[in-house]
Amino acid sequence: MSTPHINAPEGAFAKTVLMPGDPLRAQFIAENFLDNPTLVNTVRNMLGFTGTYMGKPVSVMASGMGMPSIGIYSHELYKFYGVENIIRIGSAGSYNPNLNLHDVVLAASAYSLSSYALVHDHNTSNELLPSPEINDTIMRKAAQLNIKCTPVKVYSSDVFYGGPSAVTWQEMREKTGVDCVEMESFALFHNAQVLGKRAACLLTISDSLVTAQETTAEERQTSFRTMMHLALEAAIEL
Repeated sequence: MSTPHINAPEGAFAKTVLMPGDPLRAQFIAENFLDNPTLVNTVRNMLGFTGTYMGKPVSVMASGMGMPSIGIYSHELYKFYGVENIIRIGSAGSYNPNLNLHDVVLAASAYSLSSYALVHDHNTSNELLPSPEINDTIMRKAAQLNIKCTPVKVYSSDVFYGGPSAVTWQEMREKTGVDCVEMESFALFHNAQVLGKRAACLLTISDSLVTAQETTAEERQTSFRTMMHLALEAAIEL
């Protein structure tokens, strides 16, 4: 089996896939957390791996940046490869003064002005929800592992660099109550709902719009170990 964007054979993916944006982060997780990881996708260097964690099969595959990209990969994983659960593991920019660098947060909902859901399936909602079963599992595991994990409302943006008349982050927070910004979860949640699958979004705060603090590209690639550990512990419970 192959799709236009994935060259893995049938059965190559586990039922649960962790999905970072960065292919190198996917490789880092596979090499540092999984036992006997096997490279199963190389198309466009969007690396995907399958191995075991605590004896149970888990896959990790990159999504690329933005809703169109994660929309493609999550759709193909769900529809053609039998994947049931996708946990996005990514970075986010804080809009909330109480969220600091390296804090782990879990999307309780995703707000967006994107037309992704509208064009894909005539969904006119600007706010979508993750799968409660996965979120409940993540929060339970976080409590067991003594990891602070804060439920948040995320803003899924189509735009990284705003124009001169763009809505400011302060205006967006005041208008919608969002706590942080990323660029993928809205499309992932939509695909899961349309295809009868499950999805969640676990994030690490990589920069703060409030304080102007930020992590380096290398830190974002390799240092979000707490989030990775929590996602894997939840994955093997699903």
